[in-house]
Amino acid sequence: MIVEEIMKKNVITLTPDDSLRSAIELMHEAKIRHLPLINDKHEIVGLVTERDIKAATPVLLEGDKAEDLLEQPLSKLMITSLITGHPLDFVEEVAYVLYIHRIGCLPIVQNKKLVGIVTGTDLLHTFVKLTGADQPGSQIEIRVPNRVGILHEVTSIFKNNQINVLSVLLYPDSLSLDHKVLVFRVATMNPLKLVQTLKEFGLDVIWPNTPGLEG
Repeated sequence: MIVEEIMKKNVITLTPDDSLRSAIELMHEAKIRHLPLINDKHEIVGLVTERDIKAATPVLLEGDKAEDLLEQPLSKLMITSLITGHPLDFVEEVAYVLYIHRIGCLPIVQNKKLVGIVTGTDLLHTFVKLTGADQPGSQIEIRVPNRVGILHEVTSIFKNNQINVLSVLLYPDSLSLDHKVLVFRVATMNPLKLVQTLKEFGLDVIWPNTPGLEG
């Protein structure tokens, strides 16, 4: 999946010349935490976050000092060392960028123009969709040998039992370099019969680990 499929395309923006007050009001009204700042060519030149604004507005200021602070331009507090992405970047690569740099959003740029934005919330929602966690079903985890064809062998059992697979994930087995763990989301609310069948085929079902279903 590429970023273009999940990014917000109607990006809410301001300019570096806009005031801190306008940013606070706009972010509150739009319920956003990241505000890209653009120039007259629609190129991103900075970014202001909810955290930046909280740090820049001490709660104890009153009167003229508070008014002066709220009227200062966003250019005085915006982030200019920006990390950006491209619409054709893969979603998992963008997730890694957000994780490794500990940032909450990634402006998406094409031909130097701001064309979208992806946030950590967008990525979490995408993960939920990809795993099928938002659909009724059950999760089954199976430890399998790390060899060619093993996924086909396991899914053939699902097919023969007329079980629809909603999603498949694969991750390394922490106990053995020679094994992987397959995580299936399947369209059945009661997987016990399927689990029994998998065990009868000699597969190591590690979830659900139900007493009485030992193979």
